Amino acid sequence: MTVLALQGVAYRYAGATDWALAQIDLEVAAGEVVGITGANDAGKSTLCLVAAGLAPGSIGGKLEGSVLIGGTESRELAPHAAAQRCGILFQNAATQLTGTTVTVWEEVAFGPRNLGLDLDAIIKRVEWALRLARVEHLAERQPDRLSGGQAQLVALAAVLALRPAVLILDEPTSQLDPGGTTLVGETLVGLARDTGTALLVVEHKTDLLARIADRVIAIAAGRIALAGAADVVLADPRLAELGADPPAAIRLRRLAEAAGVGPAFSSGLAGAIAPGLAIAPATEQ
Repeated sequence: MTVLALQGVAYRYAGATDWALAQIDLEVAAGEVVGITGANDAGKSTLCLVAAGLAPGSIGGKLEGSVLIGGTESRELAPHAAAQRCGILFQNAATQLTGTTVTVWEEVAFGPRNLGLDLDAIIKRVEWALRLARVEHLAERQPDRLSGGQAQLVALAAVLALRPAVLILDEPTSQLDPGGTTLVGETLVGLARDTGTALLVVEHKTDLLARIADRVIAIAAGRIALAGAADVVLADPRLAELGADPPAAIRLRRLAEAAGVGPAFSSGLAGAIAPGLAIAPATEQ
């Protein structure tokens, strides 16, 4: 079931003369992970804002086309209603935490409390979100005493406590080390698999997308330049031209083949490095 759909979408910021997005057609189904990649200033963050209903809903600008969140036009949803249907997690978790709570538990409870839920419902939501984000052990920790990876997972738990059907993540691992990146990636895969949440994930780290994404879309100059199954798009030679480095497994496979190593060996090498990324031997273009 499609829970997020952008149809013929174009968006221009208030006061701008150029369109930041143009002719975007995109659907994300329940339980699906769709990765977005591309160069800086390609329009990826703008796509996140539009898909979440924040643009033009909260920041203004001009929107053409249709953005459907759970079957309802985003322009018909009040900001709080849009947030319940579609959560968004930004690059810097520190900017997303409220700064007003004493413990992580209270931080995650902040959103449900503002929804006016009763105490039992709040407790259930908070405990569920903490467990899903794998931060139960941090419940009593002060939010300002978290590592970057921990803060990102706590921010994720706070968004999850609102129970959105769609979650949009704008470079959620940009400030994380490899261990933190792996932890966030595993959490996102579990979220999609176990809850049916639809995920739209903007990432420069294509190795992460190779592990978690069902489909990948490459954006260039506000338009979709490549789209398809993750293994196909991430192995496309045009990806680097669009400002996104291919995953390490693909780069190594190409080096091995350029050195005359047989395709079976190079594909096996790629598979050993990225088991979740099935890459067929390269063919002549």
